[in-house]
Amino acid sequence: MVASPQPDLTVQDYLHLEAASPTKHEYIDGAAYAMAGASDAHVTITVNLAALLRSHVRGSGCRVYIADLKARIEARNCFYYPDVMVTCDERDRENDMYKCFPKLIVEVLSESTEAFDRGDKFADYQSLETLEEYVLVNTRHRRVECFHRNEAGLWVLRYHTEGEFTLASLNFSAPLAALYEDVELG
Repeated sequence: MVASPQPDLTVQDYLHLEAASPTKHEYIDGAAYAMAGASDAHVTITVNLAALLRSHVRGSGCRVYIADLKARIEARNCFYYPDVMVTCDERDRENDMYKCFPKLIVEVLSESTEAFDRGDKFADYQSLETLEEYVLVNTRHRRVECFHRNEAGLWVLRYHTEGEFTLASLNFSAPLAALYEDVELG
């Protein structure tokens, strides 16, 4: 991500500029950051997961979104574009530009954003009361890391490196082979 030249943007200014911009920007406390393009592996994993999840939640009232819809984290004054996001909250139908009440957020890792996805972005996402699960999908190795919020509010990590991966928040499981179908790791 690269900082834009407009410092101290209000949320309203950001949303107005973003609606007209050919480039996507994430917003963090008054600053907009341009997003870089994604690799073939990144996009393929995102599409594979979105397709699997869409089939799973069909008819449930939950909605699956991919990288072009923002998640708003009001408590942290930021907007991010998660690679995959699922919301089952009726309140999220009130706004078609961003969602505030996701149940699941998935980030597909890239070398340039991995540290941010694991660190500050995850910390920001944790302030979302409705978020039950945060998932990181590796593009260099067949590995899925699922952080699930337990009853005590603590985030518990589960690794998946072979067989199936599970997403407890949606009572979902699928073979890792389906997630990584047509992906060349490296």
